[in-house]
Amino acid sequence: MGDSITAGNGAGSRPGDVLDVLTQYRGLSWSAGGDHNLSSVTTLPNILREFNPSLKGFSVGTGRENSPGAFLNQAVAGSRAEDLPAQARRLVDLMKNDTSINFQEDWKIITLFIGGNDLCDVCNDPFRYSPENFTSNIGKALDILHAEVPRAFVNMVKVLQIISLRELYQEKNVSCPRLILRNLCPCVLKFDDNSTELASLIEVNKKYQEGTHQLVESGRYDTREDFTVVVQPFLEKVDMPKTPEGLPDSSFFAPDCFHFSSKAHAHAASALWNNMLEPVGQKTTQHKFESKINIMCPNQDWPYLSTYKNDVQDYGSRLLCSDRAPSASPPTSVHALRPADIQVVAALGDSLTAGNGIGSKADDLSDVTTQYRGLSFSSGGDSYLEKVTTLPNILRKFNGNLTGYAVGTGDANDTNASFNQAVPGAKTKELASQVQTLIQKMKDDHRVNFQGDWKIITVLIGGSDLCDYCTDSNLYSAANFFVHLRNALDLLHREVPRALVNLVDFMSPSVMRQTFLGNLDKCPQQQASVFCNCVLTPRESSQELARLEAVTQAYRSNARELVESGRYDTREDFSVVLQPFFSNLRLPILEDGSPDLSFFAPDCLHPSQKFHSQLSRALWVNMLEPVGRKTDTLDLMADIPLPCPTQNKPFLRTARNSNYTYPSNPAIENWGSDFLCTEWNPSTSVPTSVHELRPADIKVVAALGDSVTTAVGARPSNTSDLPTSWRGLSWSIGGDGDLESHTTLPNILKKFNPNILGFSTGTREETAGLNVAVEGARARDMPTQARDLVERMKNSAEINLHKDWKLITLFIGSNDLCHYCENPEAHSAQEYVWHIQQALDILYQELPRAFVNVVEVMELAGLYQGQGDTCVMPLAAQSNCACFRGSQENSLKMQELKTVNWNFQSGISGFSFRPQYLQREDFAVVVQPFFRHTLAPLNNRGGADLSIFSEDCLHFSEHGHAELAIALWNNMMEPVDRKTTSNNFTYSRTKLKCPSPESPYIYTLRNSQLLQDKAAAGPTELPWATPVAAGCGLVVGIGTVMAWRALRRRQRGNPPISLNTVSF
Repeated sequence: MGDSITAGNGAGSRPGDVLDVLTQYRGLSWSAGGDHNLSSVTTLPNILREFNPSLKGFSVGTGRENSPGAFLNQAVAGSRAEDLPAQARRLVDLMKNDTSINFQEDWKIITLFIGGNDLCDVCNDPFRYSPENFTSNIGKALDILHAEVPRAFVNMVKVLQIISLRELYQEKNVSCPRLILRNLCPCVLKFDDNSTELASLIEVNKKYQEGTHQLVESGRYDTREDFTVVVQPFLEKVDMPKTPEGLPDSSFFAPDCFHFSSKAHAHAASALWNNMLEPVGQKTTQHKFESKINIMCPNQDWPYLSTYKNDVQDYGSRLLCSDRAPSASPPTSVHALRPADIQVVAALGDSLTAGNGIGSKADDLSDVTTQYRGLSFSSGGDSYLEKVTTLPNILRKFNGNLTGYAVGTGDANDTNASFNQAVPGAKTKELASQVQTLIQKMKDDHRVNFQGDWKIITVLIGGSDLCDYCTDSNLYSAANFFVHLRNALDLLHREVPRALVNLVDFMSPSVMRQTFLGNLDKCPQQQASVFCNCVLTPRESSQELARLEAVTQAYRSNARELVESGRYDTREDFSVVLQPFFSNLRLPILEDGSPDLSFFAPDCLHPSQKFHSQLSRALWVNMLEPVGRKTDTLDLMADIPLPCPTQNKPFLRTARNSNYTYPSNPAIENWGSDFLCTEWNPSTSVPTSVHELRPADIKVVAALGDSVTTAVGARPSNTSDLPTSWRGLSWSIGGDGDLESHTTLPNILKKFNPNILGFSTGTREETAGLNVAVEGARARDMPTQARDLVERMKNSAEINLHKDWKLITLFIGSNDLCHYCENPEAHSAQEYVWHIQQALDILYQELPRAFVNVVEVMELAGLYQGQGDTCVMPLAAQSNCACFRGSQENSLKMQELKTVNWNFQSGISGFSFRPQYLQREDFAVVVQPFFRHTLAPLNNRGGADLSIFSEDCLHFSEHGHAELAIALWNNMMEPVDRKTTSNNFTYSRTKLKCPSPESPYIYTLRNSQLLQDKAAAGPTELPWATPVAAGCGLVVGIGTVMAWRALRRRQRGNPPISLNTVSF
């Protein structure tokens, strides 16, 4: 189908015989001629006849489209695109009615070439021959073929670059009938070289080509397995063939110097055939017709004609978007930005964006240092989309003139890195420097109109910060992450016009650990500390790992808070959009349970090309999804098709064009909890065994301890006096209000037994109940408190001492730690454990039916580090806790305190296993370790969450008490060997665990199924709670203690000043 070129006008004419150009030599036509054979006449049918001599449909001899020899060459001389639907209709009817053709079964090659006559007349009727009408008319013809012709491969040949015809027309040394030529194609030949009319023609020619490409690549003709249309672009950039003397070679033209000679037809046939075999995206678009074009052959590896579907290779993708047009005029608002409006792409970040190891072979660990920037998900431009899926390759389908993408390998300074300025190992603090470099490169690049071009900048940072977090928790704190990220985004916002910034989440440390540690035999374990020490080396369930997870969440919260602050939505031409697809990554798991390493580079940390392809697809999906409804999960095994902008929603999504309002944090009215448990009933009869004790069986609550248990400062003080003890709000013994408004252990138990006794209310001593805790108390005071408690119980008329079940919570040690340095011997771990044991012995001897919670002392240093300048002093405990005075985080003094703190915890962790407390059926001591790996609670910015602290920044607020109560209760609901050992103070009203029909009891050693297995062997077999471990801890601490004391002796020339302090 087509015009006079395909009809063969003048193809066989002798030089000088201008009139013979009217003869249509269809047998010589490049795409449909079948005269003679390939050895004498090169045409597409003659090439195909070498494969199938029974080929039908080709033309022979001369004549018009309705002559017998024309057969299925239905091209009409003088046709324009508007005539194609009629040609298609006639062609379909001919095939259906020809008895030699099995219309349903025979495979068909149909070649369509049109556009020369449209371009020749476009200046006379711009609307009739507009690019939109041109593309629409081709679409109508292809729609007919698609709807009616089975088993068809359609070549859609792009219109040639017709401007080159002017060279032949203007060259005086070449004999051409210029008057005839000018009449044949006036709009190409009659205007001056620098005229606006000629510039307009060139632009229309280009839009004809682009429109054809977009129409076919929309995928509308790939909905059936037996039909496709493929663009063949070999004429897209064809130059005028030249003689050895450099003159236009008229031997390629018919005598009218307009139509093709048989020589040109032969070259066109060869070029078309080669295009048909070349992969999509790699097809030749420019030929030197004066050079011989060798005919390619299919091979065993690739025997097929190339289509869009069979050409998606390796990690390529298919984009089936029909509308790829830019805005009618360049948009001035980022909220009206279409993909085709993007002219520049850039990326910032660390080694993931730099492309480390993307293309490395599985066994080549050393190659991970190679930066495969051309394959990077956010900025790579290697190859083309059908072979390499990257964001730039997707965007190039909308705008072939996109710039800024990286190609090949190299570092950020290499020319081919272009605007990928990511640096391996970069931390967030270095991001602003990358921004400055990027801005300068954009300004210096002649391809970029810095003020006028729209830019996509993708930022991914944070992983390297986490890898080094444990080496300096202050430097890599979430608060600093926030500040550094804000500085970089502020710089972009201030300096870069017309930009949409994608802020992408970083890979979760848990994913890195799962991959690396889940393949011990395949990943370079010995280099874990080199690759990412703070993520890969901590033990499971360790404090370090728990802290890392908390900081990770704080990083992410910070990024979201920064974007949702609206800080970057103050200009019409700039916005930052959080793309959250990386937040929840689903690793593919092999049958043996190990992660699939084909998604990773040889170091098991950096993503491979397979992984990057999925990242590119997920990012593109996020960019088209409305803010507030973006996908935040990435399944690496999922088939992720590339979506298209729609007519109703053609823009890249921002908060404004998503009609999204950034959320505000609602004020928390109280620190109560919602209780969702269903097992509320007591035992059918009062149990005689502590190992069958249900929460509803508890009749009495009591507590021993210090100011944490008396709840000093739980609410702000209205006076300048010492802080008030709000015993009714105390985590372990307070009973003010109810659970919905105040979370305390007694208020939880009230849900099971509303008549429970012993809890404190208010602030007065008279309403303290069985809260015998005293402000400033130390472990040495516990025996006295135990005797006081026993006497109160014995003297209470409401308590049946022998029948009522009692729940007693003992928590002590903070003041011992605070004053350890004043008298290490008196506050040693041995003394600490001995005093607590004395108290427990009293309770054991005097109280029947008792369950005793012994709560491990908090890690004091960990709890109060990170408060920064928000309190009076950098470390609040310095003003209330003598041993913290002047102690920096990594000082020898602080390390000693941490060692002693750990020895305190280790010393009492074995109380659950002490044989003397296992002799009675109605008594149990259970250590509750939720404070063991105490985390400094962080707010969303990564700073200290002071809402859990009282005014003195030392004691706990009502919020803090609620968190302690939840942690204690949840520990009681957990088996002895599987108790939670950390608390990150993340508030939620639904954190309380529930008893279940299968496990209705408060856990003891025996009902945790540990008594026979482990207690018999002694606690030495429990690595987390052994006297041996405690002893080892003490031994390990001796060196630190001795060194510190020696240093202390040298400093005694300036004795410490005694301060009046508020104690725990």
